[in-house]
Amino acid sequence: MKTSNKKVFSRRAFLKSSALASGGMLIGFNLFQACKTDVEVPVDISKIHFNDFNAFIKISDEGIVTIFSPNPEIGQGVKTSMPMIIAEELDVDWENVYVEQAPLDTKNYTRQVAGGSQSIRSSWEPLRQTGATAKQMLINAAAKEWQISPEECTARLGVISNRTGDTLGYGDVVKLAATLEIPENVSLKDPKDFNIIGKGKGNVDVDKIVVGKPLYGMDYSEDGMLYASVLRPPAFGQKLESYDASEAKSLPGVVDVITIGEKYRAYKAAGHKSWAAQLSSSDKVVVIANTTWDAFRGLKAIKANWVEESPLESTEDYDAKLLALLEGNKFNTRRSDGDVKKAFAEADKVIERTYEAPYLPHNCLEPMNFFAHVTDEKVRLIGPTQTPEEAAKSIAQLLVRDLETVEVNMTRIGGGFGRRLYTDFVFEVAEIADAVRKPIKMVSARETDMTTGVYRPAVKYRIAAAIKNGKITGYHLKEACANGSMYGIIADFFPAGAIENYQVDSATYKNSITTGAWRAPYTNFLASAEQSFFDELAQELNIDRIQLHLNLIQNVKGTTDERIQYSPERLEGVIKLVAEKAKWGQTKPGVYQGFSVYYSHNTHVAEIAEIVLEHGNPIVKKVTCAVDCGIVVNPTGALQQAKGGVIDGLGHAMYADLSIKDGVPQSNNFNNYQLIRMVQTPKVDVHFVESDMAPTGLGEPTLPPIGAAVSNAIYAATGKRIYKFPIMKHFNEEEKALS
Repeated sequence: MKTSNKKVFSRRAFLKSSALASGGMLIGFNLFQACKTDVEVPVDISKIHFNDFNAFIKISDEGIVTIFSPNPEIGQGVKTSMPMIIAEELDVDWENVYVEQAPLDTKNYTRQVAGGSQSIRSSWEPLRQTGATAKQMLINAAAKEWQISPEECTARLGVISNRTGDTLGYGDVVKLAATLEIPENVSLKDPKDFNIIGKGKGNVDVDKIVVGKPLYGMDYSEDGMLYASVLRPPAFGQKLESYDASEAKSLPGVVDVITIGEKYRAYKAAGHKSWAAQLSSSDKVVVIANTTWDAFRGLKAIKANWVEESPLESTEDYDAKLLALLEGNKFNTRRSDGDVKKAFAEADKVIERTYEAPYLPHNCLEPMNFFAHVTDEKVRLIGPTQTPEEAAKSIAQLLVRDLETVEVNMTRIGGGFGRRLYTDFVFEVAEIADAVRKPIKMVSARETDMTTGVYRPAVKYRIAAAIKNGKITGYHLKEACANGSMYGIIADFFPAGAIENYQVDSATYKNSITTGAWRAPYTNFLASAEQSFFDELAQELNIDRIQLHLNLIQNVKGTTDERIQYSPERLEGVIKLVAEKAKWGQTKPGVYQGFSVYYSHNTHVAEIAEIVLEHGNPIVKKVTCAVDCGIVVNPTGALQQAKGGVIDGLGHAMYADLSIKDGVPQSNNFNNYQLIRMVQTPKVDVHFVESDMAPTGLGEPTLPPIGAAVSNAIYAATGKRIYKFPIMKHFNEEEKALS
């Protein structure tokens, strides 16, 4: 019998050694086919390459494990939590795990997207299978060494043991394991036996972030790289007519001035289109320079003439058009239950309210940037993107290349919130690099992206309820949205199923302002509107706000309606939990509470905001948040995600505003666009429901409920209802009008 005496190093010690470069072996297999019988067995170890497989587990002779994290890291923590899932089922010591960002390889990884709060939810089972399959292969290799049955072996913390007490480290058998047949069926751990999942782990990049190591797109550079910055139409609805670049070309550090746009127009003319290509068809002027500063200076020296291509809208224009949509009859009915018209016709009373929210920019801390190098043989793209596969496919079509010649590598992302789902900046840098044929990095100033970027669409909701005999008998929600409308399943969120006669309609109109997903798309304001409305209904019915929700939820329990997206039991659970933790209705004098609950991204969240009045202004002091997101993979990261969603949603609900005048956004940086300040952030108390159910989304679900929780608390304190966002703008306007 063979017993291993090799030393197992800690991860930190290992990273200081040269072991990673010189030793080790890779076990690889398809993430989504790990247990299928038709997977080719990698017998020839020399032919195993990282890009040949969907998930990677590299094990050194010292027992150090490298796990490749497949999805873009946007601050949501997946570069830590996804490897934790693999490591749990692989059964290794987390201190002996090193994490690397995987390259784009959707042939094997399939879903390399950061969006919709779906990374962990969609990969939970496959990642577990990955770790469990690798562990079983290692056990099988040890059993073969010992010439015993695998059933006589166990594995724990990177060490395999048999019944006689012999042990082998994973590093001892990894080479043999890589030659063995992939098991068809493997056992997954019972959640009660988890050693890594459910235990708080620090961000795997935190040390590098703190000391400023190059991780982000803005950090990336290559020898001989040039910089580019793009002059885009200053107003939505304009296009370039002519320009004079003579002054810009004379500036030190400016290498050249070119225009782009022709390839994008050809891309569209060829019938290609991408949901992620949110950019103007106008020609754009590009300054190529030695530094970003030189490029920005060059842009300011360009004398451009712009002409109107489509109507230049102002805030008053889209306000009027959205209102006309609400009052019209051209709607797309998303869901219709019962007989809404009859319910309203027979009602004792009808309550109707309209809620409004403006366009909003994304405000990523890291400005838009991307690197490209185009040669006859290859297109290399490197940078921060939430949708690397979409970028690769689109650029292959844009440059008329085979997809196999386009390589996209992901950097860590300094904020996205939906902005980097879109690939306008990747289109631009690819066209620039194709023209100059040198390595080049495109960088946009913050002012540029805030005024020519992608925005949350302006929206209005009109909600009406029919009341008869003291009960809600009908509910009708109408949405009017610029350049979009709620996606289908939103109409199946609460209160769908809870009210017999229920209808959701949506209408939209098109304009030239580029819009797209913004953290918790559509629900980010819809939740504020609906939950504010329910607070008002509770007041009308003379019933406690929370009790009204609990009563309505009873109508959904036991439903056979497969369209219903939420779980009434789980919704009830977070409501009761938040009421208990916040001590609903038991506040000190001068403290006012507001309640809100919402389901989105497969997760149930309830929140209670507490405010006080200082000099007549509402100040949010505390938010209690209850979350049911299934198993919490990394409590440390999850807590920060939940708190971050609350604070982000609070800041935008209270202060964020973007007005438009003749097609030009009127805010271009943080000096005239108010984000929440640290001094304005409340204490956020988060409670996760203990669960053994598969994880659901967490990056977005705590954001939607907060707007209504605060609005409802303001009503409790002042008797004023909030119908327009941002809250403080309209709260103060009303105060001025009254004075």
